[in-house]
Amino acid sequence: MIQIKRYLLLLGSIFIFFSLLQFVSPRSFAQEATPTPTPTPVSETLSSKLKEIEELQNKISDVQSQAKTLSSQISVMNNQIRLTELRISATEQQLSELNEEIETTTKKIGTLEEALSKLTKILLNRIVETYQAGNTQTLQVLLSSGSITDFFNRANYLRIVQVHDKKLIFETQQAKTDYTTQKQIFEDKKKKVETLQKQLETYTAQLDTEKKSKQNLLEATKNDEKRYQDLLARARAEYQAIQGIVAGNGQEKEISDVGEGQKIAEVINGSSCNSGGAHLHFIVSRNGSTENPFSYLKAGVDSENCSGSSCGSSDGDSFNPSGSWNWPIEPKIKMSQGYGSTWATKYTWVSQIYNFHNGLDILGSSFDVKAVKAGKLYQGSYSGYAGCRLRYVRLHHKDDGLDTFYLHINYIF
Repeated sequence: MIQIKRYLLLLGSIFIFFSLLQFVSPRSFAQEATPTPTPTPVSETLSSKLKEIEELQNKISDVQSQAKTLSSQISVMNNQIRLTELRISATEQQLSELNEEIETTTKKIGTLEEALSKLTKILLNRIVETYQAGNTQTLQVLLSSGSITDFFNRANYLRIVQVHDKKLIFETQQAKTDYTTQKQIFEDKKKKVETLQKQLETYTAQLDTEKKSKQNLLEATKNDEKRYQDLLARARAEYQAIQGIVAGNGQEKEISDVGEGQKIAEVINGSSCNSGGAHLHFIVSRNGSTENPFSYLKAGVDSENCSGSSCGSSDGDSFNPSGSWNWPIEPKIKMSQGYGSTWATKYTWVSQIYNFHNGLDILGSSFDVKAVKAGKLYQGSYSGYAGCRLRYVRLHHKDDGLDTFYLHINYIF
């Protein structure tokens, strides 16, 4: 009878022991886990440079709103050059800090790989040992106890072993999580480095462009205010004339119907009304609104792009014809300004007059101007600066509301 009570007590203790083990979970070890790494914040040096960039941007805006003088324009250019230099410096600082962070992250990944490998190996060994021993061994160990004291000593040992195993599982999972996190941070930083390197290349090219733009202005004006104001006046008058011509305010007379490819005018060989050199200003308009000529002109034409800081430079306007029309002048086509927001409107003094170029400025291997397609020919002119008249011809095509304009030309009819 005493022996039966003893075993009942023993079995009850076993039940209580295993019930308590259910409450042992990985949460018990959460405070011991390796904290999840976070990206390094912006350094004090970089923060200072970014603040200086913001202040300089505000300063440029203030100067641009002042009177349109040569000195204010040069001041804007100087500040813009300084701004780009600061951006280059800030980008280089970011790259330097990122490379240091990548080096640190690489070391962390190596350490975590080693720790994860060791933990995984230990865990696998424990799983194998547990599987080989089987679940009945635990009960046998407890039932073979010689006394109640021996039972609890053995039970406590088994509890410690199971707690250790659960802790080992949790630490392995945490190491895997931290490893994955560090790998993601590493990949994100690598992508950011690639972005910053491209940005640095852009800023470096922009700085070169801005310096050339300033030099071109000084050469054109001889650093003389009167010359600069004369340039502005001529550019303003030409812009107003072109706008007026497209709006239908030029003085025109009808000439005749012409066929596609027929010669309709000649480019003025030299300076013309408010223009410093020979070129054809070619415009495509539909119902009084200009459209991109490249959408109509043929691709594959022999050309030279001189719309940027120099001929053939990478900073010039887009040259991307994709239409079906033959060009109005014979190749080789030399483009000095493209359509839309151009290099000139961004980096030269013409930005004081306009910020959108409504046609193409081009020159060919001859001064002959030809009809891009059949239409009715009109000769016209518009009053410009100092009494000059800007001459042009217009072709009205059968397409709904479509006109082409050819400016800075001599009549041939």
